[in-house]
Amino acid sequence: MKAYIIDRYGKKNAGRMGQVAEPTMHDDDVLVQIHAASVNLLDAKIRNGEFRLILPYRMPLVLGNDVAGVVVRVGRNVSRFKPGDGVYARPDQARIGTFAEFIAVNEHSLAVKPHGLSMEEAAALPLVGLTAWQTLVETAKLKKGQKVLIHAGSGGVGTIAIQLAKHLGAFVATTTSTRNLAWVKALGADVVIDYHKQDFATVLHDYDVVLNSLGNETLEKSLRVLKPGGQLISISGPPDLAFAIEQGLPWWLQQVIRLLSYRIRKKAARLGISYRFVFMRAHAEQLCEIGALIESGAIKPIIDRVFPFDMTADALAYVETGRAKGKVVISMK
Repeated sequence: MKAYIIDRYGKKNAGRMGQVAEPTMHDDDVLVQIHAASVNLLDAKIRNGEFRLILPYRMPLVLGNDVAGVVVRVGRNVSRFKPGDGVYARPDQARIGTFAEFIAVNEHSLAVKPHGLSMEEAAALPLVGLTAWQTLVETAKLKKGQKVLIHAGSGGVGTIAIQLAKHLGAFVATTTSTRNLAWVKALGADVVIDYHKQDFATVLHDYDVVLNSLGNETLEKSLRVLKPGGQLISISGPPDLAFAIEQGLPWWLQQVIRLLSYRIRKKAARLGISYRFVFMRAHAEQLCEIGALIESGAIKPIIDRVFPFDMTADALAYVETGRAKGKVVISMK
């Protein structure tokens, strides 16, 4: 089958289109013909080798962490799906590869595609939707009336997190560039900080939760926004010991990761704030919850551009510019 492949790690490795064997099916797997896949900054980070210690992929590697498509075949233990079903998913992290014509996905990572969405719209949702859910609902347990700051509101995660936080009844602040102020406001944000002209840390105070997707400088400044008892949740690192344990990493690597987050955890603890790193995981039931919110109109996918499959490298380069508003999608049509 046709796929977008990398042969080695490296920032200068643009990848290539090539032929690989169709996925091997397990008894709990569903074989999906891919109609659309979306591109995430995670794909670039994996290509660059930033996760090679904790996610040791074999080369050549097919990239891609989001999929929407149609079921072709099911394993003998699968009971929830049948050939012809429209589905969407974020595959298990050890079995990525959605920049291809087919992928085998574990039944427990797969959900029925929300009614009324195109394949491109559905493909834009799994990774960012699950990230927003697992940070705001599962980890922060965000409640009505609480105040949350969501950094990078015009990005893939930000656009969904704003909508989800508003659905939960929270007061939402976000950061974005000058050109996106009105656009992000229309998503539901109550306060929008223009990071070109304002310092969020001097404007915002007494927040319950911060969702960080940016660098260490923004992460540490975010502590000044939170009140005692607040939660600083980061999806861009540094990882913490809880993450290392969840991943089943060896003891020595757990200690390395613990040290990586020591500085921010110590600063947070002094202020009575908790720090948590969240690395999104595949979860079919949560995708079903997200799908219900989509069908109710509470959340809508935001797509910046759709690229044809043959232009996957261009789509990845565009995501790396950081200028995309919402998601970038690859169509297999």
